[in-house]
Amino acid sequence: MRVEVNVLESGTEPGVSVQHQPALMMALRTGSIEVGSRRSAMMRFTFGAGEMCLVPRHVETWLRTDALHYLYLSVDISDAALAAVCDGTKSDVELRRVGKLVDARVGALAAAANAERVAGFPSGRLFLDSVEQALAVALVSGYAVRHRSVQTHRGGLGSARLRRIKEFVDAKIEDELTLCEMAQAVELSTAYFSRMFRKSTGETPHQFLLRQRLERAKRMLRSADGRVMDVAVACGFKSQQHFAQAFRHVCGVSPTEYRQELLDHEMTHAWERVNS
Repeated sequence: MRVEVNVLESGTEPGVSVQHQPALMMALRTGSIEVGSRRSAMMRFTFGAGEMCLVPRHVETWLRTDALHYLYLSVDISDAALAAVCDGTKSDVELRRVGKLVDARVGALAAAANAERVAGFPSGRLFLDSVEQALAVALVSGYAVRHRSVQTHRGGLGSARLRRIKEFVDAKIEDELTLCEMAQAVELSTAYFSRMFRKSTGETPHQFLLRQRLERAKRMLRSADGRVMDVAVACGFKSQQHFAQAFRHVCGVSPTEYRQELLDHEMTHAWERVNS
């Protein structure tokens, strides 16, 4: 999934734009745009901040902006993500054009992608892969022209597959893991793996990976040796700041405070043993 900000400059003459991938576009501030399939059939739309439109692939569009620059977030959905929702059948996936898309679920996912972009993408590929997969399910379910029905599955991953994925994550925890890599590790499609993993564990793959990284960080912080930055890198965090934010959100204290509390606790117990 590609997440980027685009600015359409104002102009008096309309131009042609071709969208090669299905894209969800969300306005980041109020602006107007004229669009149409033909130059002679253009219509004006005004978008407020947060309002969206859905553009299918291979669509040639005439467009012109007004005096306000049209600033928008573009979230391109890959063919692979759409195909995974439909059990790998790319030809069965075709999204329809929606000039003004009103969908709270899709809007929340687009906002999550934008917040990740604004923060500098600290959560890594797996987080964006998870958002893309959720978007693909929502868009195929609600806005596909034709597709195979999204299958529902009972149960979850078997114990052998759960053990394999935990071993895989533990071995690759320092790396930039993707949803596709995790699914391939247990020989499943990304969509099926994502659904079954959550059914089995109650967590998304990204939530599971984050928890595993924080558990490893806790074990490493029990030692007085080593810098917090080294712990962050060893546990797969992109920066010490992102590590500290994630750690505080889950544990309620910073990594440094957590380490100091452990050391204070150990010193107290040692003192009690000496004086008992």
